[in-house]
Amino acid sequence: MNYDLLLENLTNPALLFFVLGIVAVYLKSDLEIPENSSKFISLYLLFAIGFRGGQELSHEALTTEIGWSMLFGIFISLIIPLYTFFILRRKLSVYDAGAIAAAYGSVSAVTFVTAVSFLEAQQLMLQGHMVAIMALMESPAIIIGLVLISSFNKDHATSIKKRNVVKHAFTNGSVLLILGSLVIGYIANAKQAEGIKPFTNDLFKGFLAIFLLDMGITSGRKLKAFFSFGSFPILFAIFIPLFNGVAIALMSGFITTDISNRFMFAILAASASYIAVPAAMKISVPQANPGLFLPMALAITFPVNITIGMPIYFMIVQNF
Repeated sequence: MNYDLLLENLTNPALLFFVLGIVAVYLKSDLEIPENSSKFISLYLLFAIGFRGGQELSHEALTTEIGWSMLFGIFISLIIPLYTFFILRRKLSVYDAGAIAAAYGSVSAVTFVTAVSFLEAQQLMLQGHMVAIMALMESPAIIIGLVLISSFNKDHATSIKKRNVVKHAFTNGSVLLILGSLVIGYIANAKQAEGIKPFTNDLFKGFLAIFLLDMGITSGRKLKAFFSFGSFPILFAIFIPLFNGVAIALMSGFITTDISNRFMFAILAASASYIAVPAAMKISVPQANPGLFLPMALAITFPVNITIGMPIYFMIVQNF
């Protein structure tokens, strides 16, 4: 492993702000980011990534490789919930297994955003079509999770509101904003984009640091109760994402030779949704325990990916 790259990542200010948030919770500090401010920052990050991706996409020719990349992204979001569901069913209820499988098959926009910052530190640029692929990967895993719960649920008295959740999967705010920003960035010419460049580019890393501080505070608050579930969810939340990221980092070489694209595929496969999936499951599967799948994705998988996961995936796509 490239230990210099790992050390560089561990001293990244954005990551250190995440750690500061966890420390603040354990010190019982009153530090917190106001909810409205946190929501604004998350919307800003999605908007900035979408718009910048659209600008990059406007300079790309639509190729066969991009088409295969989109299909590969959808394949990832379908296969991960299928295999993880049966691992989870060994220890958990059908509701929890389905919800967690959906979370790990879907993607984390915040992990994606953090990975963009990591790429920029390596003097690499995110290609616009990867933003579209990320948005495409949000929904299929949610639908697969619901199908699995429906198929293996023995309590036929419990109905799942499939229509509502499918609608939510395609219209939730994060997907709509990032796709909308992507389209607007694609349509806008370079002169028009230059006018808002200070907002979309120059402020990005500062807002990311504050957002990760908020994520650290949220994670710290959820960790204590989560540990009461035993070791299985913790081990799953550490090792399954790393396995997914490593496997896709290797497999992506058959789809594209571009290092930044391969790295982002690995990140998307390794990340777990803690926004879209919990919202969808709250609507359709209230029996699933959010005190289990939320901390797994946010308090365990997210920090594992941004500390040791990213350098590992990057090393693989560079060397294999």
